[in-house]
Amino acid sequence: MKPFFYLILLFQLFIQYALADCPRIISQSPYITHQLDYLGLKNCIVGTSRYDNLKDIPNTGGIIDPDAQAIAQLKPDLWITSVWTKPEVFQKVLPPNSQGLRLDSFQGMAQISQNLMDIADKTKKPEIMHKAKQFSAQWQNKIKQVNGKGKKVLLLSSCTGQPYSFGNKTWLAELFTRARFKLVDNTEGVRHLSKDRTAEETQALIAALKPDLIFVFTRQVADACALIELPKVSQLVVLNGDNFLHPAPVLLKGIDELIEKQAIWQQR
Repeated sequence: MKPFFYLILLFQLFIQYALADCPRIISQSPYITHQLDYLGLKNCIVGTSRYDNLKDIPNTGGIIDPDAQAIAQLKPDLWITSVWTKPEVFQKVLPPNSQGLRLDSFQGMAQISQNLMDIADKTKKPEIMHKAKQFSAQWQNKIKQVNGKGKKVLLLSSCTGQPYSFGNKTWLAELFTRARFKLVDNTEGVRHLSKDRTAEETQALIAALKPDLIFVFTRQVADACALIELPKVSQLVVLNGDNFLHPAPVLLKGIDELIEKQAIWQQR
């Protein structure tokens, strides 16, 4: 029994060491949680925003309206939020003796890479910095396997609710451009479509831009997509929104999905 006892003891000591060595982190957005997960820091999260779905983790409010009291009570070593948290709110909410980051993540892939580097730098752990440095090469090597053949594409968040189209200076615009597609919506940032007239506005946008492919990032295939009358030149391609709608390393799974589905447009 002694060898088994010592094995259990060593395991307990390892867990205690790991927990002691793990910074207390609050993630104020799901995309930040995905970034932390990639870096191996998900177990260090002690609080998340109301938009996240981690079980048994305290709620710390939203990006625009972080809960200062909840954040203070959690005594984080590091509080990470988006640039959508105003600087004055960030300074007011950041607890004494805590480090903080406001991450700009939405305009391109380089910002995602920089986010990972900034988080890793705060941890002072070489192995995490090494992981952060890998992402840029990972996505760029993967995207070379996708050949969009210059197809004109429209990138829609969904067909229902309040959809939006991804335009220039977004992480998806860069990703699909690097995959050798041509983006047809020249809006800077995202174009929000009316919630009350979703079908009409979506159909009008498609008719005006005449894309070869309409990529819809949805967690389910919405019936409303099938109800939209498409021009003869356009084809609908449904992708998993969980892999594309977060500016985070989950995009690596999204690129894998593009690789798997590229026969759809290469045959046309």
